[in-house]
Amino acid sequence: MDGPLPSPERAAGNAIPTCQDDVCVTCSDAAIPVRVVELKGQGMAVVDAGGSLEVVSVALVDAGPGDTLLVHAGEAIAVVSAA
Repeated sequence: MDGPLPSPERAAGNAIPTCQDDVCVTCSDAAIPVRVVELKGQGMAVVDAGGSLEVVSVALVDAGPGDTLLVHAGEAIAVVSAA
């Protein structure tokens, strides 16, 4: 298979949020704080990224609903505060 594997959202046929302007919330140069809204299983979570909901990987952290995480490139890299 050529190219990257589809994300779980794309594989499931769900709509993928598109970036606005020239900066993507999870692909910027810095990690951004987000709040966990819901754990989805398989290491994924729905997060509130300041008004927009996104699905990110939480495979590297121990996160739960209400926790604030730092996310970079779609991957939670740290828990800033636990609920």
